[in-house]
Amino acid sequence: MIDFNPLYSVAGVAVGILVGLTGVGGGSLMTPLLVLVFNFHPATAVGTDLLYAAATKTVGTGVHGKRGTVDWMVVRRLCMGSVPTTIATLVALSWAARSSKDTAPAIATALGVVLILTAIAMFFRKPIVDRLAPNFTAVNQGRVAMLTVLLGAALGVLVSLTSVGAGALGMTALLILYPRAPINRLVGSDIAHAVPLTLIAGFGHWLIGSVDFSLLLSLLAGSVPGIIIGSLIGSRISDRVLIPILAAVLALVGVKLLFPEAKPKPAAVNVSTPAR
Repeated sequence: MIDFNPLYSVAGVAVGILVGLTGVGGGSLMTPLLVLVFNFHPATAVGTDLLYAAATKTVGTGVHGKRGTVDWMVVRRLCMGSVPTTIATLVALSWAARSSKDTAPAIATALGVVLILTAIAMFFRKPIVDRLAPNFTAVNQGRVAMLTVLLGAALGVLVSLTSVGAGALGMTALLILYPRAPINRLVGSDIAHAVPLTLIAGFGHWLIGSVDFSLLLSLLAGSVPGIIIGSLIGSRISDRVLIPILAAVLALVGVKLLFPEAKPKPAAVNVSTPAR
């Protein structure tokens, strides 16, 4: 039975507004919020957020596709890498669940590392891209294609484990690999790639048993209007203020996940019966 919880919808509104204001992927904000504030098992937070992301990114892809701001060649290259590693990561998580191994510590650690890397990519994106992108202007396109597939492979593992990484990290890497491509086409390509990636990963987590559909619907009910509100008022607030603050918060949350003050009580040892 689906239970609608207005408190989770309020969280969805807050995250949606921040996503609309900054363009930061919802997973960077939603997954740690579910783990640290609402005490969801990390696997449940990740699995639910993946399907949440698949729904929201599908809408974004439709908009970019209509505007012609998706490079489908880049999307195909990313999928060639991400789909196999996503499936492999899900198989590993399923094996851990069947073996009654608690995946919470591993997922929390991976999430902490990726959040810190995301914060670095957000705060230092311009100097990182300015420093590295010129090295790829004359690189053979075959090598760029191979590196894009490898990028997709890395994102497949990260996103399947943490639901984070396809946004800030993936976009920064694409800006480096394709320095001559229009930024809006890279943004559209990154969003379009996130749809099959999060859909496959989310479906796999659902099969494992780490998706809470009551939570999913509650989050969607809040985040959709939140994103609209954030997008409407985004032009009035400078990214120069928001991005550093958000990056600092993500870094602190990442450190908190890596070095918890005390070990949390294992709400669910087996991922197949996720607990809140």
